[in-house]
Amino acid sequence: MFAIFTAVVGQQPWKLRLHCPEEKIDLRLDLYEESIEVPGLEAFGPMNGYMDGNIYGIWYVATFEIKDDQHATITIANDLGSEDQKLTLTQNADSTYQLKFLGYNAVKRAQGKKLVKIPSEMKMIRKP
Repeated sequence: MFAIFTAVVGQQPWKLRLHCPEEKIDLRLDLYEESIEVPGLEAFGPMNGYMDGNIYGIWYVATFEIKDDQHATITIANDLGSEDQKLTLTQNADSTYQLKFLGYNAVKRAQGKKLVKIPSEMKMIRKP
């Protein structure tokens, strides 16, 4: 006789890919282990995540604190390591996420020949 065992894998709400369609910005996270290769920073090995898309450069996850299954505080740094930015990420009741930069917003995008700040808050959706 064979016994069939099913394991219930624990939820990992902070291992996800998010996208902001309006701003064309992506955020990829794994706040449980350093498992994500950051484009252009492969020499540093896997990290906890990064932000890219319609922004200037790639911003990698430098530090983070998981508050609970719906709230996390994350510090991202630019690919040169010269600037960092703290943000909060909150899961909304409709399964979207609200990203909010704290303090001065250092993340910018190229617009024409200038660097301009991206919005300080944006709604993000899960990406497969």
